[in-house]
Amino acid sequence: MKRSFDLFLAFAFFLPILFPLCAIALAVKLTSPGPAFYWSDRVGRKNRIFRMPKFRTMRTDTPAVATHLLGNPDQFLTPIGSFLRKTSLDELPQLWSILKGDMSFVGPRPALFNQYDLIELRTRHHVDELLPGLTGWAQINGRDELAIPDKVKLDVEYLQRQSLLFDLNILFLTFLKVVRREGVTH
Repeated sequence: MKRSFDLFLAFAFFLPILFPLCAIALAVKLTSPGPAFYWSDRVGRKNRIFRMPKFRTMRTDTPAVATHLLGNPDQFLTPIGSFLRKTSLDELPQLWSILKGDMSFVGPRPALFNQYDLIELRTRHHVDELLPGLTGWAQINGRDELAIPDKVKLDVEYLQRQSLLFDLNILFLTFLKVVRREGVTH
């Protein structure tokens, strides 16, 4: 049922966002050297690595670590990178990962391949059995501000409570957070 819901929603969103996707890709290309998309190695279900696309918001020479681990992340942002991150528009290409079946609309956010502490803790609590999501319970309850143990605690709560109704609630709360630009630090 969840996969059918994901496919329905992805196809429903695809046509209305096609023009904005093209416009953002062009804006990224025109404002900084490098590709429009950044393909990040992420950890999926059962800790399988997959390539997740995002609009590129950082310069091409940025180290491949979580943003909060960079000494001064703002120095790496492209001219429109901050705007794309604050509005979450950089996340739109992840529809591709949802269509491919690497991600769901709702689930724990996919860890970077080198976030070993997060991966280990999620595995210990069986969160690795879930498809990662475009948004999730931890995402709307703290996003960038959460410590890893707190994030995993919320991921476990999602694992235990998951349902279509809970997913719809998370999607609605995500929409509100994005509109209000809450929880984005870079």
